[in-house]
Amino acid sequence: MIASLFRKSTPFNYGLLTVIVLLVFWTFALSQTHVSYTLTWFLKHIFLMFIVFCGLFLVNFVAKKNALTRDNSYAVVFYLAFLLFFPQVLTNLNLALANFFLILAMRRLVSLHSSKASKEKIFDAALWIFIASFFHFWCIVFIGLVFLSILFHVSRDYRNWLLPFIALGGAMMLFLLFALSVYPEWIDAWYRQTSVSFSIDYFENDAQNLALSLFTPVLLFFASGMLLALSNRPVNLQTSYKKLFAGLFLAIGIYFISPEKSNQLLIFTFAPLAILSASFLEQTKNKIQREIMFGALVLLGMFSFIMQL
Repeated sequence: MIASLFRKSTPFNYGLLTVIVLLVFWTFALSQTHVSYTLTWFLKHIFLMFIVFCGLFLVNFVAKKNALTRDNSYAVVFYLAFLLFFPQVLTNLNLALANFFLILAMRRLVSLHSSKASKEKIFDAALWIFIASFFHFWCIVFIGLVFLSILFHVSRDYRNWLLPFIALGGAMMLFLLFALSVYPEWIDAWYRQTSVSFSIDYFENDAQNLALSLFTPVLLFFASGMLLALSNRPVNLQTSYKKLFAGLFLAIGIYFISPEKSNQLLIFTFAPLAILSASFLEQTKNKIQREIMFGALVLLGMFSFIMQL
């Protein structure tokens, strides 16, 4: 029944999802007892809420614009459900911004299957990735997705291989100009993130451990299911799905190598996994199975969210 409700994209669906996001966002934000509710706090969270909304509906745009999913709201719901697993990301502005810029980069790379403005798309994607790395350094590994996309589509033109380096120069100039003139401490904070740590002993409570334990099989189930079903997708779309899988694996890599580890780092998996999961779900012909998978994901997300309030 729930899956059927979101089987078509309608104004009602988007309105309902907007209300749910607002409710979830402010419920978690206001549940934090260690903060003082100042005007600055509210302005920061309003901006953060705006970034969350932009990321949410940008995922929907990428999925539909590139025909990765049909005309449904599954990708948005999946993305929202993943947010419920780790609601701490709703209070982390740096990770929200980094994730938003990575989705912008993914949007350009996925659309590279068309031969229009390929150089502009490569440059834009690389620039967005480098900007994302200023908020979380290890987002820089996503530059591998740019070179993979070049290899898939436009490898014969050597100039395409040079564009990411040009984007790096431009991004560094912007970063240094802003940091030196406005916020010099940003350089030190950024540099401290360049270390590597594989330790996974950051859990502050059992609820965070439980959330990761529930999210991991969800990720494995939908990713492996879509991987096995990839050959059934149209040939012209398979390269786009491969880029999403590459993005998902890179996002998991960021989680494992980042020094300041937390469940929040899994936010980088949400966009590619939401699109892959939505595509897998809509391929499931058995209506009962589809409802069970969809309902189970929503219930697990809600359970994780409530446990972490």
